[in-house]
Amino acid sequence: MEIGVVFPQSEIGSDPAVIRDFAQAVEALGYSHLLTYDHVLGAHPDREPRLIGPYTHETSFHEPFVLFGFLAAHTQRIGLVTGIIILPQRQTALVAKQAAEVDILSGGRLRLGIGTGWNYVEYDALNEDFHNRGKRQEEQVTLLRKLWAEPVVDFTGKWHRIDRAGLKPLPNRRIPIWFGGNNEQVFKRAARLGDGLIPQFLPNDAGRATLERIDGYLASHGRSRAEFGIEAQVNFGAGPEKWASHVDAWRVLGANYVCVRTMNAGLETPQEHIEAIRRYKAEVG
Repeated sequence: MEIGVVFPQSEIGSDPAVIRDFAQAVEALGYSHLLTYDHVLGAHPDREPRLIGPYTHETSFHEPFVLFGFLAAHTQRIGLVTGIIILPQRQTALVAKQAAEVDILSGGRLRLGIGTGWNYVEYDALNEDFHNRGKRQEEQVTLLRKLWAEPVVDFTGKWHRIDRAGLKPLPNRRIPIWFGGNNEQVFKRAARLGDGLIPQFLPNDAGRATLERIDGYLASHGRSRAEFGIEAQVNFGAGPEKWASHVDAWRVLGANYVCVRTMNAGLETPQEHIEAIRRYKAEVG
């Protein structure tokens, strides 16, 4: 099982040198990858229907594809993981182009985690439909893979039409698509269409039961976890007495990756985030 780091989107600030130094510290410490969250817009929560979520208009977010283009030039080895891109609020062909470019320029280091999101205001502002986002995402995945594989695509779907057009340059491989989320529809969709899952549950008895259901969904499509990955997240703020046990619990459940999150742990500066991942790596290995 490999261990990565969640990019501290809301707490890292906007100094390019600081962002570079953080990513280079992740790489120098021997972590396998850097995972970043996504929001294009933050919305003021005072509205009807009430917007309930962990982020508002006051929360900073760097755009993942642009961020990864920058980090690709300042790192050599670490994987670059979106965890997750809110795919249905974005144009599919543009995502295909951006993801292909990041993968090419990083030397094949992108793992595209996708999800449907919770912020309906963001969807409205981007002129996309919040209410059909799950089903539309399925068609997007099909189209992404065609655009990455075929020089000329002729595609007619329920929500997309591409008339004999394609990307150039094409990526040099099949970019992996992982699903993020925490409900049965996401689990079923991931088992049918995805290369892996970025879950939000804990490695306890309930989490074990959920993974058993996911194994069943995979089996119904002739698949198994031998070809399907799990990327878990663990919280630095849980404290050193729990760091190793959380990682061990996910290892027992067969996770392929664990990503440590330092946000919301009371750290006040970017350097404290670097010191936190240094301490975590020394403790967990």
